[in-house]
Order: sequence, then C-alpha cells, then structure tokens
Amino acid sequence: MELLSGNEAIARGAWEAGATVGVAYPGTPSTETLEAFALMEGVYAEWCVNEKVAVEVGLGASAAGARVLATMKHVGVNVAADPLFTAAYTGVGGGMVVLAADDPGMYSSQNEQDSHYYAAAAHLPMMDPADSAEARAFARDAFALSERFDVPFMLRSTVRVSHTKTPVEVGERVAADPVPYESRPQKWVMMPAFAKPRRVVQLERIAALEAWAEECPYNVVERRGTAVGVVCAGAAYQHVAEALPDASILKLGVTWPLPAAKLRAFAAEVDALYVVEEASGYLTDAVRACGVEVAEFPAPLPRDGELSPGLVRAAFGLPEPAHAPARADLPGRPPALCPGCPHRLVFKELTRLKAIVTGDIGCYTLGALPPLAAMDTCVDMGASISMAHGFELALAGAEHRPVVAVIGDSTFAHSGLSSLISTVYNRGGGTVCVLDNRTTAMTGRQGNPFNGVTLQNRPSRELDLEGVIRAIGVEDVSVVDPHDMAAVRAALKAAVASPELAVIIFRAPCVLLERVRKPVYSVGPRCTGCGVCATLGCPAIARDPEAGLASIDPALCIGCGQCAQYCRFEAIAQD
Repeated sequence: MELLSGNEAIARGAWEAGATVGVAYPGTPSTETLEAFALMEGVYAEWCVNEKVAVEVGLGASAAGARVLATMKHVGVNVAADPLFTAAYTGVGGGMVVLAADDPGMYSSQNEQDSHYYAAAAHLPMMDPADSAEARAFARDAFALSERFDVPFMLRSTVRVSHTKTPVEVGERVAADPVPYESRPQKWVMMPAFAKPRRVVQLERIAALEAWAEECPYNVVERRGTAVGVVCAGAAYQHVAEALPDASILKLGVTWPLPAAKLRAFAAEVDALYVVEEASGYLTDAVRACGVEVAEFPAPLPRDGELSPGLVRAAFGLPEPAHAPARADLPGRPPALCPGCPHRLVFKELTRLKAIVTGDIGCYTLGALPPLAAMDTCVDMGASISMAHGFELALAGAEHRPVVAVIGDSTFAHSGLSSLISTVYNRGGGTVCVLDNRTTAMTGRQGNPFNGVTLQNRPSRELDLEGVIRAIGVEDVSVVDPHDMAAVRAALKAAVASPELAVIIFRAPCVLLERVRKPVYSVGPRCTGCGVCATLGCPAIARDPEAGLASIDPALCIGCGQCAQYCRFEAIAQD
C-alpha cells in the first residue's frame, strides 16, 4: 500500500500496464503525471512543444505497436483536438490513453472547461476516477480496453483527484508485447476514400462501447435509501458520499458512453434522481438524453467552481455540519512575481511607457496585477503575438499607445512561433518581448526547446532562439539583460519607436533555477518615502503606512539589486 496522488497513480497504472512511451506538454493540474512516469524503469518520456504534437507523437508510437500515455490539462485538449478527433477514426496499434486534467475553480487556468464534451464529440470512451486507487486501476485497465476496442481511451481527472493523495494498492508491471506493425493505409491514411469506411467502423465501435458500458465493473450502484438517488462521477462522488450518507448513488466510472439501461434501472429504484457535477451541465444533459427524469435541487448547485460537501448539502436544503467559522480578518495574499524575478523590470518599464501589453500564459501573467498592472490581455498560449498584430491592424493610421506582446520562451515554442511567422508574413509591426527565463517556470521548471533540457535528461540540443527568429525574417532582434534597468528602458524605447517589427529577448534565468542569494539590500536614512521602490511589487519590499518609509525584509531579499536602480536618492544599498 502506498500513498499516491491521482497523478502519480495514473503514472503507476500506465507503467503496470506495460506502457513504454509517455508524451505531454506540462500544464497544471496534469504535470506531475508524466514526471512520475519518467522516473519509472523501462520507459521513454518527453516534453513535446505542445499538446497537439504530443498526441501525434503518441499516436505514431501507438501505430508502431507501443502502449502510450499522453497527458495534458483541459485547455491542452483544445490544442490536441485535431489529432484526437481523427484518432477516433484510425484507432490504435498499441493501447493509447490520454489524460485530460480539468480545473474546476480555475486554480491555475484561464477558464473552466469540461473535457467530457470532447469525449462525447470525438466518440472517445472516457473514464472518471474518483480517487487515487481508481486512478491507478482505470489507467492500468484502459490500455487493454484501448486495444480491445481499437480506440484511444480518455481519462478525466480534476485538480482534486490529481493532487490529493489517497492509499493505493500497487501492482507489478506486466510487460505488454508490442503489436506488430503492418502497413495498412486503409486504417491510417485518413483521406476521404479511406476515412469513409473508418466512419462505419467507428459507428460499429460506438455500439460495442455502449453495450460494454452497461456491463463494465466501473459503473457502481451503492444502494442505501430509496428516497434520493444521485448520479455522479469523479471527485463529486466523494462530496456526495460525505454529504448524503442515506442516499443511493450511481457512481459512473465511465462517463462516455453512458450506460443508459443502468441509469433507467437506477432511476426506477428511487423516488427522485439527482445529478451532481462540478461547473458543468454535461452529465445532467446526458442523463436526461437517456430518457431519465432528473429532479431539480431545492436550492441550485453553484454553476462555477469546485464542489464541497457543504455545497452539496445546501443544494438539498440540508444544514451544514457544525464547524468553526473562517476568520474574516486575515489579510489577502495575492500572488506575486518572486523576489529577483527577471520579468519585473520589463513590466515596470512597460508601465512607464503606458504600452498596450498583450500577454500570454505563464507566471509572467502576474504582471497584470497591481502595483505593476502592466498587462491588458491574456487569452491562450501564443495569443500575445497574434493579438498584438490585431491591435496594430485596428489602430493603424491613428495615434495610439505602443503595442507590445509579452511571451515566455516555452510558450513561444508551444505556439508563439507560428503567431510570429504569421505576423512576419503579413508584414506586421509592433514589438514582441520574449521573456526567456531558461525554463517553463509556472508548471514547475520543466525543460523546453530553448533551454535544451529534456524530461529524462537525455542528450538534446538547445535551439538558438534569436537565430530562429531571424530565420523567419525578423531583422530587428536584440538580447537584453532584464535585470539592467537602463538597458531594458533603452531597448523598449527604441523598439516602440521603430515602424518595423522588433523582437527583444530578455534573457536571465528564473531565480528558482540556481537559487543564488547575493548580499541583501537595505534601506538607509536617505529614504524620503517617495514609494517608487514599492511600485516594483517585490515581496521583499514593504512601506510603513504612516511614515511612508520603505524597508526590505532580509529573509526575502536575494540581492538582485533591481530596487536600487530605481531609488533616485541612493537610499537603497547592499549590506
């Protein structure tokens, strides 16, 4: 028995099933899955530049006969949708399992999204583990099921399943013999002449999956009282089981396709049937589509965010269990860029420029928060460059603030490069800042093509970022130290003044990579209380609310010296 998170358990289940290839792009809450898989014996694992590429690499390995695990967060499924939908036609060689880790509550995401809809739309079977034990078992079983039905299987987790540790009875690895590859264009070449017959195969498979869903051991009825019956899946089951100890529950381990006959039989056993799910109406609508009447809650469940036992009880008109009230006098702790973050001065100078800043996905998105408040948009990976081009088109011919795109090195590799190519092709202008902190920082400092670090530290090559940018036709490319205020200011001023497209690479490692602490800085008697240093938003800097004088916490300061460059009175000095 081991205590594993859902992510670790999925990796363990894949390994036990004989999976030999793992592919992913890191994204919370899925990241640790492939990191755990990469540590296991006899496997190959890699970070791909994006989720679409990961699924395509995985599908190639599957076609060649290997069992493959592909992992991503929910918005990554958007990126991977193109090959996923067609993989539902081609089927697999070796078993292929795709993890979609959803994020109800948006703890580290730009939207709430229910991956059930992708499974239903693509006709890919989906399994929903409710804890780590099920995560391991479902992942293990899904590979053989994938081969049996000749289709990739999807696993759906949520942040609560992915990151909560529960006991798991682990098993031994069972080596899977590779499925011998045979050249079969009719199966793998999805031109219309071959895709049309594969569509017929898909329809036959759907019928087989529907029959399997009725008999499989993953959809479990827990009979208690007959007054209330609840249909639920995944983490929602844990909340229902705690909140409604007298209710009967149909826990769905397979959420596409649904077991229509089992649902109707369960509904006939109870006086009223309810569906409990998080931040979505997928399951409710799907149950109703099976011909089952779904009762309305006495008080509606929230339509956003994670559930809790208290919220479930409230929806049924039941009181919350006695508990100590949360303190209301605690100060807020908004997230902030780390002390010494190489992105801080870039955002400070963009604020001084009064630029329109189109942002991207990464820890630098925190530049949108006060006091820096230096980001105007953030939509999806790579959108910063595309949206900046759109701003320039809409504002052409009019006096306007400078338009600057800000993107990280890993995100640039993910999808920013194609956006920049499009801008260059269409002779766009503006300024693009690539914040190259030598890692994929937000998800835990993973490697990417522009730092050359691979998941299993295999021999690699570090791509030449400025060389790639010049190769696509950008002539104005510069590399600047983001810790040097004067250099940052000069580079940005020159770039926004130019009518040509300019790309500035602000290169310095994330402070969490090397964790080097230099002698700290402190505030001396020359401080006038002007408050400029506090506008950097460094967690190490405080300001007395009465006197207005600044102070630096030596426990937080790492000695980067950024603040000293902004003090006109030379009140900040290194100890």
